[in-house]
Amino acid sequence: MPTINMLSSADKVEGHGVLSAYLEQVNLVRNGLGEDYEVKINTFNLCDITHYHTIDFKFFLNIPFSKLFGTNVAYVHFVPETIEESLNLPSFIKKIFYKYIIWFYKSVDHLVVVNPYFINVLKKYAINENKVTYIPNFVSEDNFYRYDKEKINTIKQMYNIPLEKFVVLGVGQVQTRKGVMDFIEVARTLPHIQFIWAGGFSFGSITDGYKELKWIFDNPPENVKFLGIINRNKMNDIYNICDLMFLPSYNELFPMSILEAMALKTPILLRELDIYHDILFDYYLKGKDIIDFSQIILSLEKKDNKYETWCNNSWKCHEFYSKSYVLKMWKDFYDDIYYHSNKKLRSTTNEK
Repeated sequence: MPTINMLSSADKVEGHGVLSAYLEQVNLVRNGLGEDYEVKINTFNLCDITHYHTIDFKFFLNIPFSKLFGTNVAYVHFVPETIEESLNLPSFIKKIFYKYIIWFYKSVDHLVVVNPYFINVLKKYAINENKVTYIPNFVSEDNFYRYDKEKINTIKQMYNIPLEKFVVLGVGQVQTRKGVMDFIEVARTLPHIQFIWAGGFSFGSITDGYKELKWIFDNPPENVKFLGIINRNKMNDIYNICDLMFLPSYNELFPMSILEAMALKTPILLRELDIYHDILFDYYLKGKDIIDFSQIILSLEKKDNKYETWCNNSWKCHEFYSKSYVLKMWKDFYDDIYYHSNKKLRSTTNEK
């Protein structure tokens, strides 16, 4: 049976989307393709397919060896543009790190992006688009689903959330590119609505905008609660107590939090960005500034027919990224690169 070696250090830091994507993808492949592939985790034995989920230097050193016996693939969870507004690093370290990111991507045989938008971004770095495959993120309904009203109220009481208030949720690391300050400004314009943010400073003081964000994190407006980093096995509780997910990010790839919230039929409000067009279609609400965001939230507060329409739109998007759909994409991808790798290895052996 062909083997896949999943290499990742995503679990070293809590509260970020790379870890969520890694856990979901590994579980999906393990459970769905178990009859076709044997999945190994963080072994340095030579396997037919080596799948790099993070770009650790020890994994970079492994790349030439993984090609001896099979083929390899790297997940593209970020590019220099997304790092730029996430971490505040000295300029010389940025230059080295950004070059390393692209060097890693160029060194592997195949790349997987979670958003087709980033195929063209990688092309700008002289990466051949023929080695890039789009496979979207996936969220299991076993982990994210709607509770009954009684359980939801119990969780609200645990977090001191008034039962009668409309609750708006933001999810992600507290950093500049996530639009946290705009989230706060929108909350200030709507003092009667409860805003909560699940996430914290996963990378500490090197987080971009740390000083300003840490102050607001410690001194939020009365209608805002920062919950800090929430373990992923508790995140379904958080999605259940919200009425709307609001993510005013300036730069993203394909946030896992969006798919997680959609699994509960929760309406999604995002900043108008090109990166969402090909992955979320018309299933989400969009705004350009604080005024837009505030007006949209007010229009949903009554939970009337308009609100129900956007609940249903979220569910339609969730169904589009179904388990069978995404699993087939992974099977086709792994089958294809395994076949071509074997063909290449046989050709090399025959030449010798």
